[in-house]
Amino acid sequence: MPSPATLSLRDARRIAIAAQGFGAAPSNHADAVEARHARRMIDRLGLVQIDSVNVLVRSHYLPLFSRLGAYDAGLLDRLAYCGKRRALFEYWGHEASLIPVAQQPLFRWRMARAERGEGTYSGLVRFAQEKRAYIAQVLAEVTARGPLGASELTEAGRGAGGWWGWSDGKRALEFLFWSGYVTTAARRGFERLYDLPERVLPAAVLAAPTPEPEEAQRALLRIAARAHGVATERDLRDYHRLPTADAKARVAELVEAGELRPVTVEGWEQPAYLSPASLTSTGRRPRKIAANALLSPFDSLIWERQRTERLFGLRFRLEIYTPAAKREHGYYVLPFLMGDRIAARVDLKADRKNGALLAQAVHAEPDAASGPTAEALAVELWRLAGWLGLERVTVVGAGDLAPALAAAL
Repeated sequence: MPSPATLSLRDARRIAIAAQGFGAAPSNHADAVEARHARRMIDRLGLVQIDSVNVLVRSHYLPLFSRLGAYDAGLLDRLAYCGKRRALFEYWGHEASLIPVAQQPLFRWRMARAERGEGTYSGLVRFAQEKRAYIAQVLAEVTARGPLGASELTEAGRGAGGWWGWSDGKRALEFLFWSGYVTTAARRGFERLYDLPERVLPAAVLAAPTPEPEEAQRALLRIAARAHGVATERDLRDYHRLPTADAKARVAELVEAGELRPVTVEGWEQPAYLSPASLTSTGRRPRKIAANALLSPFDSLIWERQRTERLFGLRFRLEIYTPAAKREHGYYVLPFLMGDRIAARVDLKADRKNGALLAQAVHAEPDAASGPTAEALAVELWRLAGWLGLERVTVVGAGDLAPALAAAL
């Protein structure tokens, strides 16, 4: 059955949620989530964004929990950092990301451009132009002594006032990382340890041919289209942060080849594109989404804020850097996906010392029934607390949903 020329907003939401793998949990038992489930899910998503904030749990651990349920978080570490048979590697995908190793050749065009001073931070480009000899010295030291953290370099240099206080050594290593000369061998805490790709990544991956940039970009857009289900051109290029001109040309090529289907989505001003992979084997759209999930602020379902507002009517902003008195919803807020809509948002903190998951603010979205929303949210908070090894869930803050949630808990 051919896809329709026009999609309702609700159909678009369902397609997007299904494309992101919600409702695919193998079971409700923690020991049922195995490495194959995690690998399959990350292959489906294409990448998982890394973030350092640890007020609850580091963000890259949450997408698998949101989709698969409780799992051994060490499983993700093993997939990313365990020997040369690792399944994931770190690179700049959508910001710093964990990406399936098979995709490494698709990013070599980005590495080559970074080495030429294109597509990366202007400050890093200036540093690389001025410090070529020093960067070569750092690479030689990693070759001789790696894996190394920036602080372990013989001449690490002092931290600067800007650039997050990065030392010259850290800047050199990050330029080498962008350019593909080094990669992440492991993490010590959250500190990145750098080493040569040939000592970290599978030999078969490194030996794979390097595609032309246009071919690699088309492949990345196919991954983005599959993970989105339905998306605008801007949505598609944002997934891997592709250059605008390149993405526009590649999207047009995929449409011409029949790999993307132009559609109109109710309420969207921009044209959209449907991935054929988003439809069932009979060509139908998903009719129902049975998914309750807490979403990391950096979850790929919602990380593009304009798309989130178009899909869910949710204006979502990270308020970590907003003064406390001016925050509207809280410090580290997780939207709550209930069925095919965002029903609430909750500011969470893991009080590990006292064994409690703290709901510091809880707000219902417009038209969400407080009773059913609070009850469903309570179930998810208990699940999250159990996964984190916390014994209690406590509402300690305000918000229009706080009383109902406290009662449901």
